[in-house]
Amino acid sequence: MDIQILAVPYDSGHRGLRMGAGPEALLQAGLVEALRSAGHNVSVRLAELDPDQWQAEIQSGFELMRMLAVAVREARDGGRFPIVLAGNCNTAVGTLAGLGADSIGVAWLDAHADFNTPETTTSGFLDGTAVAVISGRCWTQLAATVPGFSPIADERICLIGTRDIDSLESALLDDSSVSVVAPRQLRDGLSRRLQLLSEHVHRIYVHLDLDVLDAAVAAANTFAVGGGLTLDDAHYALTTIAERLEIGAITLSAFDPSADTDGSATRAAIDLICTAAGLASRT
Repeated sequence: MDIQILAVPYDSGHRGLRMGAGPEALLQAGLVEALRSAGHNVSVRLAELDPDQWQAEIQSGFELMRMLAVAVREARDGGRFPIVLAGNCNTAVGTLAGLGADSIGVAWLDAHADFNTPETTTSGFLDGTAVAVISGRCWTQLAATVPGFSPIADERICLIGTRDIDSLESALLDDSSVSVVAPRQLRDGLSRRLQLLSEHVHRIYVHLDLDVLDAAVAAANTFAVGGGLTLDDAHYALTTIAERLEIGAITLSAFDPSADTDGSATRAAIDLICTAAGLASRT
């Protein structure tokens, strides 16, 4: 497969800090070489904001989404499969826009639901609103500036491995039609949820926040919590997704190399990206 890696090395608008250091750390750790060893052709493109132009976090976040939307569309138009390496999950808005948000589903593998809105968040972390944005619940005026973006219907979104949910966020989820497959439900519930999703779309965007893994398996970032997926679980989830739907793009997000003291998160990230790319190449 011809792969276009799109690296977005920002966290909360900051270049190369915290989770923003993850994309380039994975490139330096041999991700490109691993993909090429698996038989793929790989090119890399880096998203960068103008360092001389001051931007607020929200402004910079949406500017990166706009840049990514164009880059993803260009990759797809050129016959290249997009793999996004991102510090923040909200880049999904741009990736979905580039893929064609009106005709795709979302498999959101993440410890967190990212379903807060500005009215419910207690942290003020823009990234915690990512799924709320893609489902049209908040930041609607800014999301409309991302070329090609349109909200994703709840029925086309499946949260997988999610377990760390705020109370107000939980209430929003309960009132939605978004599917949630908790870690303990993975083996029994994922296939059925994906079957329901496939009644609405045939393509899917796979969003892999590395903290979907149990913190004891890999310390992906400072937000990592227990009760998560094992590597075998993550492989099972990716395989099950690929059996049901065509994978349109992959994102690996929220990897903070400073939290990865033993290298396990780096190895897991490269392994999972290569697995997902291999599955995508067969669909």
